[in-house]
This record gives sequence, structure tokens and C-alpha cells, in this order.
Amino acid sequence: MCGIVGYIGYREAYPIIIKGLKRLEYRGYDSAGVMLYDGESIKLSKTKGKVSDLEEKAQKEITTNGTIGIGHTRWATHGVPNDVNSHPHVSNSGDLVIIHNGIIENYAPLKVELIKRGYSFSSDTDSEVLINLIEEVQKKENLKLGKAVQVALNQVVGAYAIAVFDKKNPNEIVAARLGSPLAIGIGEGEYFIASDASPFIEYTSNAVYLEDGEMANIRLHRPMKVRKIKDDSIVDPYIQELQMNLEQIEKGGYDHFMLKEIYEQPSVIKDTYRGRLHANEGIIQMAGVEDNLEKFLNAERIIIVACGTSWHAGLVAEYVIEEFARIPVEVEYASEFRYRNPIINSKDVVIAISQSGETADTMAAIKLAKEHGAFVFGVCNVVGSSISRESHAGAYTHAGPEIGVASTKAFTTQITVLTMIALRLAKAKGTLTHSEFHMYLQELEIIPEKVKEALETNDKTKEIAGVFKDSPNCLYLGRGYNFPVALEGALKLKEISYIHAEGYPAAEMKHGPIALIDELMPVIVIAPKQGHYDKIVSNIQEIKSRSGKIIAVVTKGDTQVRELADYVIEIPETSDALSPLITTIPLQLLSYHIAVMRGCNVDQPRNLAKSVTVE
Repeated sequence: MCGIVGYIGYREAYPIIIKGLKRLEYRGYDSAGVMLYDGESIKLSKTKGKVSDLEEKAQKEITTNGTIGIGHTRWATHGVPNDVNSHPHVSNSGDLVIIHNGIIENYAPLKVELIKRGYSFSSDTDSEVLINLIEEVQKKENLKLGKAVQVALNQVVGAYAIAVFDKKNPNEIVAARLGSPLAIGIGEGEYFIASDASPFIEYTSNAVYLEDGEMANIRLHRPMKVRKIKDDSIVDPYIQELQMNLEQIEKGGYDHFMLKEIYEQPSVIKDTYRGRLHANEGIIQMAGVEDNLEKFLNAERIIIVACGTSWHAGLVAEYVIEEFARIPVEVEYASEFRYRNPIINSKDVVIAISQSGETADTMAAIKLAKEHGAFVFGVCNVVGSSISRESHAGAYTHAGPEIGVASTKAFTTQITVLTMIALRLAKAKGTLTHSEFHMYLQELEIIPEKVKEALETNDKTKEIAGVFKDSPNCLYLGRGYNFPVALEGALKLKEISYIHAEGYPAAEMKHGPIALIDELMPVIVIAPKQGHYDKIVSNIQEIKSRSGKIIAVVTKGDTQVRELADYVIEIPETSDALSPLITTIPLQLLSYHIAVMRGCNVDQPRNLAKSVTVE
């Protein structure tokens, strides 16, 4: 949700922190701030706006030298985005400084108590309450910083990833996490702290990901100590070798990360099935599924929990798993599932989908499912993420870092993983014939080439975008496997262009949305030749008779829909079940071009953040 960066070592901290914050801006970009310690005093600069605004302001108001520092880019939760509410926050004495990602739920009573004890507050944030609580504990019990942080955190309720600095002991930063990710990069004579590894990937390939309920004392020229917040027990941290490289998190010549990530889809889909899919041998082999095959085969039902784009991928999976493996599937918004006292039993399999692996509602849904004895299978993109650790088993997508806030390649790689799961279960159950199973494997293997061909619609979608960029509303229609694609297409348009859009099953149009259709309403219809083609044609005729403007995504060579539609985008043919991997491509491109033409910030749309780690 927010982005955290810290450095302690022998290099100048400021450029590392600023560059790191820019890489983490996908996590929040309402405001930003930096604190540096130059050996004598704390230098602090923060501002409403983006990291570029901070960079401009910091150069004017502080000296930027110093080898210890922390920085933050914010997505507002408590307190509106402004200079005062920006992080870092300083304690009343001016000695302690904090950056914080998360929410302290009991901040209000803590604040009242601290005010009674003489503390004053300049911001509306829960984070300022936390740093003053740490100071009060430290002062009252005469504790060193690490112990004071531990005692204070045992008094708070909520989620957090924090880094705390104490001017009185300036060779140390204390970091801790509960419910929000935090990585510590380990170099030669230096340490890096960040919400993910992207800020320090060029400096070290070794990182420790703190587990929930852990804190680290990071000291200059001394080994890092990790311990449990609750009971002070020492932890032997696992040092991971990072798989990410610098090239993956740069734009690579594209104008926006989103466009780069759209064009990466042929390669990342292939990366996702590489080593798992062997079409010629008729084999799908996924360790997480193989090791737990009986749990899937004996499941009374599969419950999929997810949010946003991942929820749409889950809807596609519902169609695919039920069609191929004949296992009942329910798809739940994780944010609703966790609060509605759902019926879960030990014969349920819960599939949790999240690109980041840190989505707070999905994490809570997993914990609820485990409490009821269900088997939890995680599907996520980030190695070492909370969901990957909390699940009983799982499968990674191999999309690589997704920096654009609007998810693209995560969606198609999630569908790829979920489709392979469905096919593996179908083979084990015998619910597909031998020829059907092999046909799907062979078709999935060549999907990357067909996605590459679908990307050739870029010029056409750009042309259509120019026509409809000023439309105030838009309707997306699909049937069967492509109903979730309609939902996803509408979401992409809303997210990055701020045009109101809705996705519907095409047959539901008559039950309300048809009232909206007139000559000013663009209607995007997903109408591949496979599937419910004749029904879709009837729906298009209904729109045409009401003067709606029709943009149709059709199979190459289509003639029937072409005669009815105002604009046609052609895609290569594939099987109905795999079509979402292709039909979504022109919708991504259309949303992208409309947003660019409207002057919107494509990679950082307003009010959104990439990883929603708070409720």
C-alpha cells in the first residue's frame, strides 16, 4: 500500500532512497518523504505529491549527505494527503523517526492516553501516534530502541511494516512487520530495507523477508538480529537469493510500464508453463498439485478467493475447472468471504489468488479457511510473499515484476496456471477424453504465439480509442468464458481512464443495461467464433436496433458480426476455454490508448495502489 525504503552503510543514502521510492511508487503516490542523518543531525523533507516533487523540494531545503536514511511514498489511509501527514514522522522529542505502512486500528485510544501524558500531534495519522508510543515506552522504562519498539508493538492492534531510527543511537535502524511486507537486503558492510526487493536489486542479490510478527535490529558493522515481537525469541533468518534483475523493473524503451507489461505477455505465459506443460508427452506436472492431488480429487468443492483482477481470473477458473474436471467451484470476493461467516469444511479446497501475495483481505480469507480445516492452495506472482508462505501449497505465476497499477500480465499468467490445474485434475479424473486433453495441451502451448498475433491489433485499437476517448460511459458484454473478460475490460478502462464502464453477461443486457444504449454509448462485445456465437450475434442485433455504437472483438475472418459492428478487432482463433487469454489483449490495449489520449497517468492512476495490504 505504501512504499518503504531504508539504507545504512557506507554509500550516500539519499540517491539510493530516492531511486528506491521511484521504484515503489506503484505502491502509493499521494505524498513522499525522506529522512537523512549526516552524523550530527536529522534532515527531514516531505511533501504532498510524487517522489519527483519530493526530490525537487529536498534539494532546496536540506543537505542530502549522510549514509543512513529512510524514505516513504504514501497511499493515504489515516489523514488526507498533505505535507504534514506525509512520512517520515518524528516523535515529540525530535529524536525518533518512523516510516510506516499499514493501519494501527487502536490508534485513537492510544492517542488520547498520550495526550494526557503531555504529547502533542501535528498530523492526523496513526503513524505519529505509534512513534510517540515508542518514545513513551523508551522514556518510561529506560529501554534501548529495539526493546522499546517491541514493547510498543505488543500494545497496538493492526497491520504494519515499519522502520524506526533513533538519533541517540544513530548506527541502527529497527524494522518490524505484521501483515505488510518488508524485505532486508544484505550487502558487504551495508543493509537495505524496502517493501520489496526492487530498490536494492542492483546492490545485492541476498535478502531476508521478515515473517509476520518479526522484527530486526539492523546495525552498522554488526550482524543483523531477528526476533519474534511477541516473545522476544531469536529467529535464524532465511537468506534468499533474489531472482529479479534490474532490466525487469525498467521500462525498456516503452512509454509506460503498463504497455511494456502488455507486450511481455507472450513471454511470461510461456515462462509460466515452462517445465510444467509437456504437450507432446501429454503431461502437466505442477509440484503443488501433484503432492496434494488426493485433496483436490476428494474435494467436495473448490472455493476461489481473490480481489480485483485476480477475482476475474478466478471467474475464468470457475468455468474451466467445472468444465474440465467437473468439480463444483465457488468464486468469492475475499473482502466479503472473510466477514460473512461462510460455511467451510475440511473437504473444501480454497484457492487464493493474488499477484502480490500480500493482499490483506485474501490473507484474512486464507486464515479463516485454515481455521475451518480447509486445504489452501495459493496462486501468486511474488516469491516469498505472505500468501505463498501462509498457504499449504501453491503455484507461482512467472510474470516477473508488475509495476503498472492496472494488472495485465498477472491476469493472463493466473489464467494459465489455473487452466493447467484444471487440465491436470481432468486427466486424473478422466473427465476429458484422451484426444480432448491432448488438444488443450497443444493449444495452450501455442497460446503465446496467438497472444503475440493479438498484440498486432495495437494500431486498430489506437484508432478506435481516438473515436471514443471522450465517451462518459461504456458497456462491455461477453458470454461464457468471456463474461469475466468483459468484467476485466471494464475494470481496466475505469482504473486508468476514469471512464465509467460496466461489464455484463451479454444475455443480461435485456434485464436493465439495454436502457442505457443510445447513439452515444460505445458497447464492446467479445464475440469469438467459438462459444455462444449465435447468441452473441442476437445481442449485437439488439444493440444495433437501438443505435448503439458497437466495437466487436471477433475471430479472424468473421463476416457475420463484421456486417453489424461499427468497428471490428480481429484476433486469432483458439478453443473457447482458452479464448480469455487472447480476447483480453485488445481490451487492455484499448484502455491503455484511451487513458493516454485523455492525459491520464497510466501507471499511477488516482486513488489506487498496486498492493492493497490494508482493509
